[in-house]
Amino acid sequence: MKAAIIGGTGYGSIELTRLIQKHPFLEIGSVVSNSQAGSNFSDIYPHLSNIIDKPLEKFDANSLCEQNDIVFLATPSGVSSNLVPQLLDNGIKCIDLSGDFRLRSAEEYELWYKHSPAEQKFIKKATYGLSEIYGEKIKTSNLIANPGCYPTAATLGLLPIAKTDYIDQKSIIIDAKSGVTGAGRSLSITSHYAEINENLKAYKLGAHQHIPEIEQVLQDEIDSPITITFTTHLVPMLRGIMCTIYVNLKENIATNEIHQLYNEFYKNHPFVRVRLLGTVPETKEVLGSNYCDIGLHVDPRTNRLTIISVIDNLVKGAAGQAIQNVNLMNGWDEQTGLADLPLYP
Repeated sequence: MKAAIIGGTGYGSIELTRLIQKHPFLEIGSVVSNSQAGSNFSDIYPHLSNIIDKPLEKFDANSLCEQNDIVFLATPSGVSSNLVPQLLDNGIKCIDLSGDFRLRSAEEYELWYKHSPAEQKFIKKATYGLSEIYGEKIKTSNLIANPGCYPTAATLGLLPIAKTDYIDQKSIIIDAKSGVTGAGRSLSITSHYAEINENLKAYKLGAHQHIPEIEQVLQDEIDSPITITFTTHLVPMLRGIMCTIYVNLKENIATNEIHQLYNEFYKNHPFVRVRLLGTVPETKEVLGSNYCDIGLHVDPRTNRLTIISVIDNLVKGAAGQAIQNVNLMNGWDEQTGLADLPLYP
């Protein structure tokens, strides 16, 4: 199948390119970048020289759908909401890596993203693409709202325990840290070398657009309102997300009991690895891979559970999960093209 990528010059797009290039059933089709149209892809990314030498194109829905079988949209929020309807009307399947179709409420989207929302009829068509939870729905969907990077790590870390009666649902605190590629390739003072090097900073306190996304998934799965405390930090590394999650337990439960619960929950999901008791994962241990590693610890003094969840923000947090969703949509083994060992060191 030929796979088109819209938004071809961003980090998510180049990670999609790497994964599609080695996928046995996909090949790179059109690469769309209105801002760089006419340039060669390998001029923008010289590491693609003699591998993928093709011109970047302007967006044309009819032409795109004639030449490709599936479309990935790796655009900034507020862009794909205008493009996806044109593509769906041409009968092509779409995987949207922006946030435009993740929230079911148009009002919530406008409040948190500060953009006009997509049409409600297209929001209703979208399936939230958290592969481990909504795999069956993904198989029959034509529009996938690929989850955000923070929500992927946070919800995979929380869901097994959140779906039980063991925790105080009002006590959820998510302390999240991300490498700078999560901010995208566009130049900004936030990701300027002199600003981020040897520095650690919190940002968007109480205002991060991934808050309603995490709450929406948790509420859907437990059928009860949930409000979380979610604080994000930027750390001076390229890739990786670590979510350190704290929840209060309502009764005394040993770490090994929760460990068994998580192993059972994810036993049929190869990309979630529950770490051995007494060990906690590091971002380096999932680098370049589609894995989410989870570590667990109950502090008997405070009766509080700490969950450590790590992913590579560009793979499981974006392009890798998008490929995993395409595998499910086409009836392929979900590990197809994704069975990479993490890069270490």
